Amino acid sequence: MTLGVAVIGAGMAGRAHAAAYRTAPTLYASTLPELRYVSIVDANPELGDLAARRFGYERNDTSWQALAEDPSIDVVSVVVANRLHREMVEGLLAAGKHVLCEKPLSDTLDDARAMVAAADAASTVARIGFTYRRAPGVAALRELVQNGTLGTILHLDARYWCDYAADPQGPMAWRYKGAPGSGALADIGSHTAYLAEFLAGDITEVSGGRFVTAITERPVAVGAVVGHGRAEVSDRYEPVENDDYAAFGASFAGGSAGVVQVSRVAAGHPNGLELEVFGDKGAATWAQERPAEFQLMLNEGSAAGTNGYRRVIIGPDHPYVAGGLPMDAPGVGLGQNDGFVYQARAFLEEVAGLDEADSLPRCASFSEGVHNMEVLAAVAESAAHRGAAVTVPTSRHASPTTQPATQLEEIPA
Repeated sequence: MTLGVAVIGAGMAGRAHAAAYRTAPTLYASTLPELRYVSIVDANPELGDLAARRFGYERNDTSWQALAEDPSIDVVSVVVANRLHREMVEGLLAAGKHVLCEKPLSDTLDDARAMVAAADAASTVARIGFTYRRAPGVAALRELVQNGTLGTILHLDARYWCDYAADPQGPMAWRYKGAPGSGALADIGSHTAYLAEFLAGDITEVSGGRFVTAITERPVAVGAVVGHGRAEVSDRYEPVENDDYAAFGASFAGGSAGVVQVSRVAAGHPNGLELEVFGDKGAATWAQERPAEFQLMLNEGSAAGTNGYRRVIIGPDHPYVAGGLPMDAPGVGLGQNDGFVYQARAFLEEVAGLDEADSLPRCASFSEGVHNMEVLAAVAESAAHRGAAVTVPTSRHASPTTQPATQLEEIPA
């Protein structure tokens, strides 16, 4: 059995997918079928050709239809602008391909729900990655929550501060177009929302939604803009339509609460994802800027005047490390690229019908992708209603409803 692999998108995240498929067979026992690296698709043929040659794919194409029509391709990652996801995913599933789609699932809930219907009707596997679920440090925090080490969870703080848009002269790109909530909230808030739920349980209600567009216009690029990269710009400007900063409060099904903040204009934070969980027995925190460690503080046994966080180096005693990475010893370092490799491995194993390697979690379903978007839609509705509390649907296909401002005091905490 041979699986033909292709990636749509030669930008930063697309390259991460392409590289991850190359490395995935080296994780854990080499039980995957033989992989054939067929194509990287990009509307810009030069970028597609560069990526294909760099990562050892046989060719590049400029349309997703070329993949759908190629019987040698079995597995496709869709890593392009959110508004393009639905057409590509539906077409690829109809052609019998297994599809791994980047988050968020789409740019509208209607399109995302249609993609769920397409996935349900397909005979192949359709998944969304939620890459950070496989960060060993994040999984270690989840274990501390689930095994009771931190006790009853009281509240959670989650932030994702990035600076890729901090320069006002950064070129206009697709990320800056769309309705409020489709900016920083959709881009990095989608990660932060599913991670908050990964640690504290389902978000049942949001409130205090707030958006800020800090840089209101950007220069138009002369050429192509790749990922978060810089480019030569013209003297023509276009308005920024969506949020540079977003924040909201969350209530979780287990009774705890939390605050989520995201920013793409946080100078000095190139990739500042940070999670902190507080329980009645202690607390733990993990930061992407120091991904190979986490901080732990336990109340019991701490002497007065000396209690506080201690540093824990991630190693084979923590999730996903032992027997997986080539060097699985403490202190060798971990990073976001490793998360894409874990994700590719999990997806390929499911496609091949193999058992999970060392409890590596499967990729999330499209239905979970819709739920993630429903949380974000509830935040956007809260912001539109001056921070009003908005219930997140329990049904994966319902719509959020705003609580009238006169009833805010009656809503359970």
